[in-house]
Amino acid sequence: MNKITNPSPRRSARTGGRAARHAMRAAPLSDDKRPIRPGMEGGYFKPLSDADIARIHASALRALEEIGLADAPESGIEILTGAGAILGDDGRIRFPPALVEDMLAKAAKSITLNGRDPRYDLDLSGNKVHYGTAGAAVHLVDPQGREYRDSTVQDLHDAAKIVQALDNIHFVQRPMVCRDITDNYEMDLNTIYACVTGTHKHVGTSFTDPEYVAGAFELLHMIAGSEEAWRARPFVSNTNCFVVPPMKFATESCRVMEECIRGGMPILLLSAGMAGATAPSTIAGAIVQAVSECLAGLVYVNAIAPGHPAVFGTWPFGLDLRTGAMSIGSGEQALLTAGCAQMHNFYGVPGGAAGGGSDSKLPDMQAGWEQMCSNVTAGLSGLNMVYEAAGMHASLLGFCHESLILGDDLVGQAMRCVRGIEVTDDSCAVEEMREVCLGKDGLPGTGHYLGTQQTLSLMESNHVYPTLGDRTSPKEWVENGRPDLIEKATAKKESILSAPSPAALSPQIDQEIRKAFNIHLPPQ
Repeated sequence: MNKITNPSPRRSARTGGRAARHAMRAAPLSDDKRPIRPGMEGGYFKPLSDADIARIHASALRALEEIGLADAPESGIEILTGAGAILGDDGRIRFPPALVEDMLAKAAKSITLNGRDPRYDLDLSGNKVHYGTAGAAVHLVDPQGREYRDSTVQDLHDAAKIVQALDNIHFVQRPMVCRDITDNYEMDLNTIYACVTGTHKHVGTSFTDPEYVAGAFELLHMIAGSEEAWRARPFVSNTNCFVVPPMKFATESCRVMEECIRGGMPILLLSAGMAGATAPSTIAGAIVQAVSECLAGLVYVNAIAPGHPAVFGTWPFGLDLRTGAMSIGSGEQALLTAGCAQMHNFYGVPGGAAGGGSDSKLPDMQAGWEQMCSNVTAGLSGLNMVYEAAGMHASLLGFCHESLILGDDLVGQAMRCVRGIEVTDDSCAVEEMREVCLGKDGLPGTGHYLGTQQTLSLMESNHVYPTLGDRTSPKEWVENGRPDLIEKATAKKESILSAPSPAALSPQIDQEIRKAFNIHLPPQ
């Protein structure tokens, strides 16, 4: 008797399952079925207790009332004292607790940071988490040559263009300084142009002088189509270091902030003290000072325009006390950022802080553990805006395009942690266990979950797969030519940069801008 070779129904089901998996992997998922997406809710990680939060808040109010801030510009003194702050004989502005509480009540609790394309709008409410770039690196990192060189306007544009192609990097705050442009006014305007023509996602930028803001608005109105269109959907925000820690206003930056508010630009109130140098060395003390300074900034903003969109940007950094070197890749940094996120949530205002930076000079194992540590804790704590989440090295001195691309995978895994664990009757899977172990419809159980309906239906919506990360066996890795992670990132970079920018302006608008301003970036 010939042996029957036709596959059994159970075998056919497994074969069909394999084909189905390939088909599902090939088809793009709709936004509502993606395993991760911008604005997922965090807030599970809470290193501060309720009592800790109350003590930090009380300490911040005390610092503002008793110590205050020095060096406010004349315009700021008029604005703040007009709102109820007190100018002391020592020139310091002090803030009564009632004034702080009143301005917190007026502050925007939910804001949207717009992209040039509405698909990339960022909802900054509650514990919704977004990851992006930031910083002011002065070098571009070449991981192949293991070299650092001065960053250029082309490098900045390329970074924005790469971000546009990455699903898990949600915004571009200027990560590099255009060191090939020596005129500060032209550098500020070219920074905006380079970023906005590289990505449709929201852009953050800064200004070196309040006199430059008017020109920036002229440029932005041209890009938007009109001043009215800009004010309806401002797609660039002002990253404003309005304080010089400890507890001093940055006079010129405050004037920049006033101009930006009047022009309808959202503000990132950025306090960036270094624990042990320009902020207390304890984690709690550094958070208290950052919160104090940002509360002063919130009073300032809302005294000018109640409810103006502002991000509470507590950015305390760590310090290696053995050497005095800045450290952003430490566990202490991760806790600083997570603690700040809890304070943002306590005040009910949109917040941002630094996470994902590395002290390593190259995208190596040190960079991996440092970047993942603070990105995960920042997301789990419910931080609205995780700045410097990808690409940043050498304690903010270097930025790397390849690391930015690798960071898309890294942030994807961090976002999966943010999404957390869904526990339902279906996800507890008792019926699926019954079928696998005992069988169904007269067929024996397979003893495994490969190809089950639940596994197939959730394999894309419940799991995050790396784009460049390698999960093959050592044998397959050898057969594939021993692929190198950096080489793969470089190849992807070159592929992205070889194509035209999807955010490029129309030739007519671009020509008008180039007539009005000295644009250093060559036509792309």
